[in-house]
Amino acid sequence: MLLERGSEVVHPNYPTATKDPWEFEHRLRLTVEEKEQYFVQSRHYSFKEDNKQFYINDKQNPYEETKRFDWIRGDVVGSRSLLWARHCYRWSNLDFEANLKDGHGVDWPIRYKDIAPWYDHVESFIGVSGQAEGIPQLPDGIFQPPFEMNIIEKYFKQKIEAAYFDRKVIMGRTANLTRPVKGRGLCMARNLCHRGCPFGAYFSTNASTMPAAYATGNFTLRSNSLVNRVLYDEKKQRATGVEVIDRQTNEVMEFNSRIIFLNASTVATTSILLNSLSSRFPDGLGNGSGQVGRNLMDHHKGLAATASVAGFEDSYYYGKRPTTIYIPASEM
Repeated sequence: MLLERGSEVVHPNYPTATKDPWEFEHRLRLTVEEKEQYFVQSRHYSFKEDNKQFYINDKQNPYEETKRFDWIRGDVVGSRSLLWARHCYRWSNLDFEANLKDGHGVDWPIRYKDIAPWYDHVESFIGVSGQAEGIPQLPDGIFQPPFEMNIIEKYFKQKIEAAYFDRKVIMGRTANLTRPVKGRGLCMARNLCHRGCPFGAYFSTNASTMPAAYATGNFTLRSNSLVNRVLYDEKKQRATGVEVIDRQTNEVMEFNSRIIFLNASTVATTSILLNSLSSRFPDGLGNGSGQVGRNLMDHHKGLAATASVAGFEDSYYYGKRPTTIYIPASEM
């Protein structure tokens, strides 16, 4: 069973996916009222008239900001899997050994070799396009053919790699299909991923994992179901289910399960754990250390740079590629 706080969105029926700009009343811009209702979500670069229905209403779901914190939240089935930027990079031992080498934090109990087979499995399942580069600090994966760099990017790559021996410029590795997989079509380079893709050309819960779950004949989706807390059995000393509030009726109900996965993203998952009180865990489920809710790292909204380059006017390209070039960190 999948419990989702948001309203239902069924692939491939995304309401604005095939609309032209002139079909929107405000030509993709937000009204003053919408900016007031979505005063946090509208800080996000992709929040526009064509996908506002995917996001949470901040006025109805406020939170306190001691310092600015852009909590970008989906409010539909699939949630941020419909809204993510789709870049997919493997960690290497440079990452897994960083705490040990730096002398900060706690050393990871695993290394790259332990998780590499799972990277293989995930990449094969979701479909990741990219180029094998042989860069130790950015391991290669199971790639579909990469998107092509345009002429300026090729020129930039040549200049950077000639000037810096430890730097590479590569095509971004992205969960956008350049070959069909599992009933999903390839990317049409429309640059409209934020609306939901009717071709299933990028990985989302709606287009990929949920169809696979439905195919088992043993899957139930329950939307508009807000998980309030995890239920803990004091006698069995284990979690046994969750308490849910139906957003449409306000009915409180319980669902029991042998295994529970909390996939509510960083902040909401933490909130559910802290709200899951019991005699065994008086400060929140799994919070014997007192560290749950501290030192959080949510997914950042995006980091990029752009430039205008003189010349090359005769080499304009066709299409709107869904990914960018990428410069991996140097091997330290």
